[in-house]
Amino acid sequence: MPSLSTHLSVVIPVYKAEGCLDELYRRLVAAIEPVTKDFEIVLVEDCGGDRSWDIIRALAAADPRVKGLQFSRNFGQHYGITAGLDVAAGDWVVVMDCDLQDRPEEIPRLYAKALEGYDVVLARRGGRTDGLLKRFSSWCFYRLLSWLADTEYDSAAGNFRIISRKVVLACRGMREQLRFFSGLVHWMGFPTASIEVSHAERHEGRSTYTFGKLWKLAVDTIIAYSDKPLRLAVRFGFVMSMLSFAAGLYILLRALLYGSPVVGWPSLMVSVYFIGGIIISILGVLGIYLGKTFDEAKKRPLYIVMNATFDHASRDQTH
Repeated sequence: MPSLSTHLSVVIPVYKAEGCLDELYRRLVAAIEPVTKDFEIVLVEDCGGDRSWDIIRALAAADPRVKGLQFSRNFGQHYGITAGLDVAAGDWVVVMDCDLQDRPEEIPRLYAKALEGYDVVLARRGGRTDGLLKRFSSWCFYRLLSWLADTEYDSAAGNFRIISRKVVLACRGMREQLRFFSGLVHWMGFPTASIEVSHAERHEGRSTYTFGKLWKLAVDTIIAYSDKPLRLAVRFGFVMSMLSFAAGLYILLRALLYGSPVVGWPSLMVSVYFIGGIIISILGVLGIYLGKTFDEAKKRPLYIVMNATFDHASRDQTH
């Protein structure tokens, strides 16, 4: 069995968290030091516009185990996780949020479970403190994603987890523009387990994930991990063609039998507008896929680092 002194990294994307960073650092150190003295905390500041970066710099100056990165602009949570994994040196890496809803005190339990032979251990949030609407929307998103991607995603498991070094290296090799950390790790298929953890109240403030951001994340994730919308469009088009053929055959037979055409211009116009709307929707789906393909073809970096609290000069500043 591996030694409990195995090097451990904690990767945390930071956005508008000036009020909880000091408390987060204190609780992380208290939780991890009994497990291993050889650890680091990687904080990736996503240009939230508050004092978070100043606090990260102060923490890094006081404790060399703290590493800080600051993006040139707001890239998003999953890009922050990507940047943290790119610099994390640990044999094991914990990924968690900065708002203290993911409790640092659960890290030793995640680590102990991983040592049983798992490359990924998920923290399933029991007794979630989020509002009913957020929990319901999260459940709907994961149900829809599971159906579209033809695989099972756990709606109770967020980003909070521990992953082995080989999972980290695999993540580094996957540089597609559409980032969904949970989906990437799930797709890899490494041995995975989960434990139930307590889900705490936010330390302060409200979630910065607005409905618009959640909707964009949902669309991007579905486009990145499933081509089922395209296959559904093909099937729907085939069904509509069969229905149109049947309707046309009915009109023809009625005209032959009764010697008069079928009246019904209003229903005809409704049908034309309905079919037109379906065609435009399908073209929109195709356009989204083409647009995402264009984004990938540009080969732009996933993120740009503006500042770092450690020697980051030897690395490219764009990734």
